[in-house]
Amino acid sequence: MSAESELVSVRVDAERHVAELVLDRPEAMNAISTGLAGQLADACAALAADRSVRAVVLCSTHPRAFCVGADLKERNAADDSELAAQRERLRAAFDGVRALPMPAIAAVHGFALGGGYELALSCDLIVADPTAVVGLPEVSVGVIPGGGGTQLLPRRVGAARAAELIFTARRVGAAEALGLGLFDRLAGDGEDRAEALELAARIAANSPVGLRAAKRALREGFGIGLDRALEVEDAAWRTAAFSPDRIEGVAAFNEKRPPRWPDPA
Repeated sequence: MSAESELVSVRVDAERHVAELVLDRPEAMNAISTGLAGQLADACAALAADRSVRAVVLCSTHPRAFCVGADLKERNAADDSELAAQRERLRAAFDGVRALPMPAIAAVHGFALGGGYELALSCDLIVADPTAVVGLPEVSVGVIPGGGGTQLLPRRVGAARAAELIFTARRVGAAEALGLGLFDRLAGDGEDRAEALELAARIAANSPVGLRAAKRALREGFGIGLDRALEVEDAAWRTAAFSPDRIEGVAAFNEKRPPRWPDPA
């Protein structure tokens, strides 16, 4: 495990307020090893602290896969204590993606299975191309989705549909997946990354304070009682409304010009 963890399996490329979080373990179709998980958690922590980043695109360099899920070859050699230690690293990786304070978009092509699809689910939006094949097959190998799948998938497609997909462990092709709501946009063949970057650029043109506040309200308010959810929204609104971004945004609107968002503190 130590030798593999020294290889660069995750990298960050940033340009004009959009950061690409790139899965780059081609020899294993981006299977989530202990090393990759640690690098992904570290990269997410660095992005979360970078106030210049307004949107993130999670993507893959492999031509046939976004991510095939957990590295079962590594897991096959692990005893229970090693598996428990690895579990903490994997949880940190998935938690890191979900905790990104700015909007995150997954660009999916080819296989996105198990933990691979859970990484996509951990983002706010999913753009896929026609080669995408998604699924949560964990029960077929004696475990359950452990990267948030049992909680995130019902929130996306409903409890009964999520149960059918998880219990059958079946793979779903792009056309059916779009109809089921397993992702949000179907790009042209090989265009998932380009479309995700275009969407991220549109998002990044908006107020960085507003984007983070809106994401916080969406994430924290979902699934709780309406009264509490409206308090979450109010707190997020106040964060944005009493910021320099609101002053600039209103001024730009009235002056009929693009906003020049203040540098983040």
